[in-house]
Amino acid sequence: MLDIRRVSDPTPDHELSPERAAELIDAGAALIDVRRTAEWEGGRIAGSRHIEMNELPAAADSISRDLPLLFYCRSGNRSGMAADAFSQAGYDAHNVAGGIEAWVAEGRPLEPEDGEVRTPPPAS
Repeated sequence: MLDIRRVSDPTPDHELSPERAAELIDAGAALIDVRRTAEWEGGRIAGSRHIEMNELPAAADSISRDLPLLFYCRSGNRSGMAADAFSQAGYDAHNVAGGIEAWVAEGRPLEPEDGEVRTPPPAS
């Protein structure tokens, strides 16, 4: 079983710029948003699948190994851990460096059209 908690620090080997990530998305790569629901509802990269970080291990079997896999979160920390864990499990997994904040900083669109990057809500 995939254990994301064992990955302590994302490695730069799996980091992709938003520009490179956009190219892979256009080519058909799978895109997974690991943020919490309130963040997802505020705005997201079009075409992404929402799987919260803590739900990734249980969802791993539903994620195709046939395509490059891109993870993102708000700033790239959570998604970096996810990319490393999936890479160690044999996936062609990558992290969008800087997360959705970097994506927006480059002027790239969000869904919905008036979407925004939200700060994660406090842990309950």
